[in-house]
Amino acid sequence: MLYSMTGFGRAETTVEGYNLVAEIRSLNGKGFDLSLRLPSSLRALEPQIRTLVGQKLSRGTLELIVSLRTGGSSRPMQINQAMAAHYYAGMKQLSETLDLPTENILQTLLTLPEVVTAEAESLPQSVLDALMQQVETACDLLMQHRFTEGLMLETDLEARIRAIEAGQLETAPYEAPRTERIRQKLLASLETIAGAAEKIEANRLEQEMIYYFEKLDFTEEKTRLTQHCRYFLELLADETEKAKGKKLGFVLQEIGREINTMGSKASDAAIQKIVVGMKDELEKAKEQVLNVL
Repeated sequence: MLYSMTGFGRAETTVEGYNLVAEIRSLNGKGFDLSLRLPSSLRALEPQIRTLVGQKLSRGTLELIVSLRTGGSSRPMQINQAMAAHYYAGMKQLSETLDLPTENILQTLLTLPEVVTAEAESLPQSVLDALMQQVETACDLLMQHRFTEGLMLETDLEARIRAIEAGQLETAPYEAPRTERIRQKLLASLETIAGAAEKIEANRLEQEMIYYFEKLDFTEEKTRLTQHCRYFLELLADETEKAKGKKLGFVLQEIGREINTMGSKASDAAIQKIVVGMKDELEKAKEQVLNVL
């Protein structure tokens, strides 16, 4: 079971005349990086919100936007005069530069973010509790989105690893002819040397041939590659852990190390071609793992 790094969640409710909205989106990220936008009246909740989101989503580059609006004019409100003055200066300069009318500047100012806000002390505890619930619900919806995308990632990654396993099996028919071809080449070289030398120690020659064949043998690499691929597939199927993208990335590094060693030892065009195909599947798998939570 995999979860994607990307996702989106939105939750909205109305409590005691207050409309509460929480929207959160997630992109790829190595760690937990949360950009949080809150009305000034809710700044006191920021530590709690960050803790909640961190527990729910664990990793990713996240953006959470929380908005609070009131539908009744009797609700205590405050005007952020410093913020309004800052907006007004920019709008006035723009209107003069573009020669635009300024009649509706006040009306526009009142609609800009954080110019008119609910007073923090006027918010009932029930509203604050409901807001935290909406943040949690938005996180849960984002995780559902992550799960849906994760199913597609899991299918693709499994196909890549299966292709690597199939490639490894395809090398088997070429190994015996490869060994015999190398053996004949060595014998021909030795005969040339023997014709020019007075004496050759048979034991020494045998040791050198054994050493040479051991250097070209990649049986151990194939065994380790099989184990790494099996472990990767086991991780994919594991339902007890949600965030395992980093661990999968480490396993792919080990798979790549064995494939590269096989390629360096191959000394055979057919096997090299298969190894290139395995490397291609590995690179595609690495790109996909970057999207895994």
